[in-house]
Amino acid sequence: MFVIFIGIAVIVIGFVIANNDSPAKPYSGMIRIIGFLVLIAGIGLASVKQIEPGDVGVQKLFGKVNKDILESGLNVINPLVEVVTFDVRTQNYTMSGVHDEGDKSGDDAIRVLSADGLEVVIDLTVLYKVIPNEAPRILSEIGTDYRNTIVRPICRTKIRDNAVYYDAVALYSTKRDEFQARIFKTIESDFKSRGLILEQLLVRNITLPESVKASIESKINAEQDAQKMTFVLQKATQEAQRMRVEAQGIADYQKILSTGLSDKQLQYEMIKAISTSPNAKLIIIDSKKSNPIIVDGK
Repeated sequence: MFVIFIGIAVIVIGFVIANNDSPAKPYSGMIRIIGFLVLIAGIGLASVKQIEPGDVGVQKLFGKVNKDILESGLNVINPLVEVVTFDVRTQNYTMSGVHDEGDKSGDDAIRVLSADGLEVVIDLTVLYKVIPNEAPRILSEIGTDYRNTIVRPICRTKIRDNAVYYDAVALYSTKRDEFQARIFKTIESDFKSRGLILEQLLVRNITLPESVKASIESKINAEQDAQKMTFVLQKATQEAQRMRVEAQGIADYQKILSTGLSDKQLQYEMIKAISTSPNAKLIIIDSKKSNPIIVDGK
């Protein structure tokens, strides 16, 4: 468009010089020819628009938006048309309490009230993209800054609206997936009605109040202590059972010995005990005597 204006300006200058007594008057015809050539070159350049991969172009002429989009590649258009490009690839928008981690600097986390009246801080990442055929409507109704006009406020509002149905601890633990699925469904419908596709919603972090954290930690510690005590009691019970079985076995053994032990059995037990001694012994057994004669071999 700039080249077209230059060509028109050169042509006008050529006519002005031709109508005035000027030393450059003999060259006015050449100036006009040069102006026409520049104008034609400008029109040719303005009539071709290249759209990059992953983008679509929307044509705008004197405030009116053309409903037909320009696909990626070279497109022949009206030289007077202004082309606004839209990125139709997957985009992300992050709202985080960590400094410089989100799209806005500082603490941009979402603070919500749970069903039990506690303030919960949520970090969120939204993955979305523009529906290509909806780009002209987005330009007409929303503009090019749809991230701050649609994505950010809708996500923050829907999360606050749905968090009131859950307790703080449930949001943090058992109901986290259910909460994420619920807000995905509500945000997805709002996005679609405005020409956007919600691809994924990531609840990155849920921060509970310090008082709730302390209560949870205390409960976990108490449960761990209870489990430890249960283990100790089970171990003591098992040890007592083992000792009872062992005592019963000894008692049964002694009973058997006292009722059915013969002289030969006694001799066998004595020889067995003596033979396992580290001291060398010489054992002489007299069949006429009840007990063996033990001679120290040292």
